[in-house]
Amino acid sequence: MRADAQRNYDHLVTTARAVFAEEGPDASLNEVARRAGVGPGTLYRHFPTREALLVAVFRERILTLCGQASEMTLAEWLRVFLVHAQTDGGLSATMASSSGLDCHALLRSAAGGLLAKAQEAGEVRADVEVDDLFQLITGLAQAPRAQRLLDLALEGVMR
Repeated sequence: MRADAQRNYDHLVTTARAVFAEEGPDASLNEVARRAGVGPGTLYRHFPTREALLVAVFRERILTLCGQASEMTLAEWLRVFLVHAQTDGGLSATMASSSGLDCHALLRSAAGGLLAKAQEAGEVRADVEVDDLFQLITGLAQAPRAQRLLDLALEGVMR
């Protein structure tokens, strides 16, 4: 991809992420193009369908979230993961199969690495499993005051 085309692609994905976060996955693609400062033709050359754009946005979010795991503690990453789950808008179920990316496996790997590290350091109870963390985040994502509830739950998990 030429440098200018790559810049347009990256800018469209960034803009689409913001528009989808505000308006949901059914947001106008013309609005995405308008906010990105490109014509609809540029958008459709890169992303011929809404699903193609959603997959690109979701893929970037998952890869970023998993990449952050190496720079964070388990508690910090779970807070970021909770925000991701709250803003997911149902995309994970829709996009997981069509993204070509095993999102669940990537997230499990990131969480599992952080959990093992925290358990080895004696910071987290030995009986906590990755599935416990996923169920916790999934449940809290729908709750009011989710971050506060996560903080309370982490007190029970952390030593």
